[in-house]
Amino acid sequence: MDWSHYRFRSTWLLDAAPDAVYRVLERPDSYPQWWPQIREVRQTGETTGVLRFRSVLPYDLVVTARSTRQDPERRILEVAMTGDLEGWVRWTATPDGPGTRLLFEQDVVVRKPLMRLLAVPGRPFFVANHALMMRTGRTGLLARLATADPGDAV
Repeated sequence: MDWSHYRFRSTWLLDAAPDAVYRVLERPDSYPQWWPQIREVRQTGETTGVLRFRSVLPYDLVVTARSTRQDPERRILEVAMTGDLEGWVRWTATPDGPGTRLLFEQDVVVRKPLMRLLAVPGRPFFVANHALMMRTGRTGLLARLATADPGDAV
């Protein structure tokens, strides 16, 4: 087992239309406004950027992200990452009754040297740190959706 390899999967039920959810998620430059652990997003090209994350544990993760799929019809966004994390992230927004079922999937290998060194003893803390980040991300997204005009590009 590679203790530095992580697969995460979260499902969020949201009281908002799938298209509205997609419109928020397709704008990563606005993530720091509603997701506290995403500290910085800097666009470096038309489909690339550098993101800096920090949750409760005292370290930053910096990744270069490249959009690999933007499918507004199916409401799927996928990004490849290199840097402190190497792998991919995918959002899929599907209708669920009057709202949205938002699926977050991530498959990454940690490249940050300190996290690799602490891979075995630190794994439960890294997983808990990620869970906290996802919980606050959901809360922030709900707040963002509640203040957005349904016809706006958010």
